Amino acid sequence: MENYKEIIEIKVEEKDKTKRLDSFLSEFFEESTRSYIQKLIDNNNVSIDNKDKIKSGYKLKGKENIVVRIPEDEVLEVLPEDLPIDIVYQDKDMVIINKDPGVIVHPAQGFYTGTLVNAVLYHIKDLSTINGVIRPGIVHRLDKDTSGLIIIAKNDVAHVKLTDMFKDKTIEKRYVCICKGNFKNQSGRIETLIGRDSRDRKKMAVVLENGKIAITNYEVIDSVDGFSLVDVGIETGRTHQIRVHMKSLNHPILGDETYGSSSDFAKRQMLHSYYLNFTHPITGENITVLGELKDDFKNVAKRLKLDLTKIVRMNK
Repeated sequence: MENYKEIIEIKVEEKDKTKRLDSFLSEFFEESTRSYIQKLIDNNNVSIDNKDKIKSGYKLKGKENIVVRIPEDEVLEVLPEDLPIDIVYQDKDMVIINKDPGVIVHPAQGFYTGTLVNAVLYHIKDLSTINGVIRPGIVHRLDKDTSGLIIIAKNDVAHVKLTDMFKDKTIEKRYVCICKGNFKNQSGRIETLIGRDSRDRKKMAVVLENGKIAITNYEVIDSVDGFSLVDVGIETGRTHQIRVHMKSLNHPILGDETYGSSSDFAKRQMLHSYYLNFTHPITGENITVLGELKDDFKNVAKRLKLDLTKIVRMNK
């Protein structure tokens, strides 16, 4: 019997009626390639209403139950690629990179090239081995379309200590985002459970049970009619945490199509990890790192006339 990394059940809704199966699954698994989805279908890892051997071109009827069985990762070689990366800090134990939007952190589900790991393998020769060949050095991650600071461990000792620091919440991480609407409260603390959205498994949601505790602190630092510039600090690191919490306040992040805030001029979610402050895991010295905002973020803020100089930590 084949072992599976994950078995995912999807309830097709009426709005998805007439979509091709492969197109629907590509939308659901947004960080997977079309070829990977095709391989899942061809290898009979997708069933509809308990029927296997489904064709990619199957037209959905709007009421099916789909089961997708995700095989264990193949053991493969991830190759270095000469791709640009913005290194903002480096020593013998770690490197901190200001990631561009649109870049997946590590290979997964069909994306084995063009990731941050491929670039890091080219530019940095020593990386921790704890996470194997797929995620060498990766201590934490950012969503594909979230830009900003990410820490890479260069040896196993630093990796273990950094992982513990994230668990113990001793690494201060701050983000800046542009949200839809104007906030009633100019600052606040959001403490909820976050888990899979019962109506759409590709999304996360605030839930009442079967979730993990998520804590976000926010402060509105500038606002114009219909939009707000928000400084965010997180005490936990749940999947899509800031995006879900802003959505729960009815102020989704601009450009975030997944959580209901598509935009003609913001082509990805306007969310950037700009500040890290922590004690060096080996030397014990205080490390403070700033990651400059990406050009697309600056351009959207300029268009909306939001004042980026009000980001206090960035402009000290």
